[in-house]
Amino acid sequence: MSLPAHISLILDLTPVPWAALSRASPPLALRSFLAQALVFLHAHLALRNENSVSVFGALPGRSVGLYPPVSRGSRDRGAEEGADENTFHVFQQVDEGLMRRVEEEVAGLEEVEEDAPPALVGALTKSLCYINRLANPPPPLNPTDAPPPAPHARIVLFSVSPDASVAYIPFMNCIFSAQKLKVPIDVCKIDDSEVIFLHQASDLTGGAFVHVDQREALLQYLSMCFLSETETRKTLAVPTQDKVDFRAACFCHKEIVDIGYVCSVCLSIFCKPVAQCSTCHTNFSPDTLVRFGGVGMNGHGASNGTTA
Repeated sequence: MSLPAHISLILDLTPVPWAALSRASPPLALRSFLAQALVFLHAHLALRNENSVSVFGALPGRSVGLYPPVSRGSRDRGAEEGADENTFHVFQQVDEGLMRRVEEEVAGLEEVEEDAPPALVGALTKSLCYINRLANPPPPLNPTDAPPPAPHARIVLFSVSPDASVAYIPFMNCIFSAQKLKVPIDVCKIDDSEVIFLHQASDLTGGAFVHVDQREALLQYLSMCFLSETETRKTLAVPTQDKVDFRAACFCHKEIVDIGYVCSVCLSIFCKPVAQCSTCHTNFSPDTLVRFGGVGMNGHGASNGTTA
């Protein structure tokens, strides 16, 4: 018998890219995107009664949990009072709870926050913590009862923003944590901005990376590429990545580099030879700096003898 499945959705809610998408051709407004994402969640929940979802938002400079609500009491009572008898109650809870929280968070953004990069790392961290809690539930009150089975969990990340190279180190830590938890990271890229790190995230965790070329068919992309489980995808023709850019960001200027100089002690990456590693404070010999400094100008080599 197959285990239940859990999908953790991460929504990039940065206002500036969404404003640009709403004016693009074809346009895709945030409200229209949310409506299609909700249909995708409905389909996942309808596949099995035990399936579950969680949603996290990456806003400029901060991340928030959007669903399920932190405090259920009053919100659940309000949902029950206004329940639609023609709508499956789980669908209505997800719809109303998610839309309410997104509207609250977007409306609460200050103008000074809108230019900050989205907090994808924070959203990924919250998502992985939530999945880890599902994988390690508390023991049942009755010792004779069997604990609930841990669901097959995966993350589906919707991106409309370019990479933030300043977040390279914590982002890679999230990828390694997802690998350890065996949680695939699927990436749905809606706009045309460059995202090297998200390519790496999906490839290293065994997830799928799909760029939505035709935004008017977003729901079809979601249904065909992200609804199936990782085991099921082995028998389906799911889009794959032809090539993955594994460039890294330097630790000194937080910029993506083609050729880097790596500390052989802590593996920190620098765009130029340095006398001392800023991470572990290892001092490099002057001969090494002269030798690799000269070679580095020709585009080869690495500090302390290691090539990035």
